[in-house]
Amino acid sequence: MDLERFFREHPRVGVAFSGGVDSAYLLCAAKRYARQVKAYYVKTPFQPQFELDDAIALARELGTDMEILPFDVLTIPEVAANPANRCYFCKRALFSRIVEAAERDGFPCLLDGTNASDDASDRPGMRALQELKVLSPLRLCGLTKSEIRRLSKEAGLFTHDKPAYACLATRIPTGITITPDLLEKTEKAEGCLTGLGFRDFRVRLMGKDAKLQVTAEDLKKVLSHREELVRELKKYYNSVLLDLEVRHEQ
Repeated sequence: MDLERFFREHPRVGVAFSGGVDSAYLLCAAKRYARQVKAYYVKTPFQPQFELDDAIALARELGTDMEILPFDVLTIPEVAANPANRCYFCKRALFSRIVEAAERDGFPCLLDGTNASDDASDRPGMRALQELKVLSPLRLCGLTKSEIRRLSKEAGLFTHDKPAYACLATRIPTGITITPDLLEKTEKAEGCLTGLGFRDFRVRLMGKDAKLQVTAEDLKKVLSHREELVRELKKYYNSVLLDLEVRHEQ
């Protein structure tokens, strides 16, 4: 199956839209092949502002209707407690709201951007998608992350080289209660690295310290900005550590 055939079979769709590489290409394909499409972005404390900004910009560029659904995911006790399967409870809550909105708008089918490179066995959130009958066309059509980036570039999408991004909650170790303060610290700390020109990185919480994870290419860059990084990040953490096990796209 290819995407054109998928959308012939599912002509009216809602798209769970995050502003990332995968859902951006999915929305682009839906705009091209589906009869009617609407994007839904759930705004939670787990997403930094730049993700919403990217989503708005891309929806405008594609000429696609997009609705922003505000939701304080920390009101879900199983999410705030941050167990190992937090992602399941989070996805279940978020996608339940998108399903409700899509059904209200008359869309019988909700889609998400899971691709063929995603490991279903390592993603508890996928169980929630299956329970809610959310379809993943990129995965169903066998499109991998690298293929989606290539197709996105051919389509002229500015997201084609956007680094993979996981929500802010993933920076907080399992078992540590997630609070608005911890999420805000993380967003501000990562905003500091963005301001210095870093693109693919994480600032993870270790006790009361920050652990920086960057790509191999950026290790030297961290050292060249050492004083500024330490000065800025110590506004939020006791100390700043560098992880020498470099990041790879996930």
